[in-house]
Amino acid sequence: MIRAVIVMNDQGKPRLVKFYEHQPVEKQQELIRSIYGVLCSRAENVSNFVQVDSTFGPDTRLVYKTFATLYFIVIFDDSENELAILDLMQVFVETLDKCFSNVCELDIVFNFNKVHTILDEIILGGQAGEEPKFNPWSSKIHIRLAGTIDK
Repeated sequence: MIRAVIVMNDQGKPRLVKFYEHQPVEKQQELIRSIYGVLCSRAENVSNFVQVDSTFGPDTRLVYKTFATLYFIVIFDDSENELAILDLMQVFVETLDKCFSNVCELDIVFNFNKVHTILDEIILGGQAGEEPKFNPWSSKIHIRLAGTIDK
């Protein structure tokens, strides 16, 4: 199960936070700070997969990918495949890029409703949508975003 999706900038400011298990706000902020500490201390030539048992409990992993100045982070348990999560992140970023024509940090900040809608289409209740059935250009997203995606 996917436990959280976080998008933060390279200075540690969260731009999108979605936890799929209830966490008090104080706990969320503490977790975001600890994740940022882990990501900042990692060298560029190491894996994008991090074991975060001490922070989130047993059998919990974190996958991150950096796009420009943004970290896209997914926290999940051992029931999910790491490479599938990485692919899911790529689909999410490509959808945002198509929607906002070269997405940037300000697009995420000022259009958070659209970003949450896109994320909710990809991840439902902590479960990733099935790849063969998921199409980021489906009419469902076209209708919800009302013309922001090129046809």
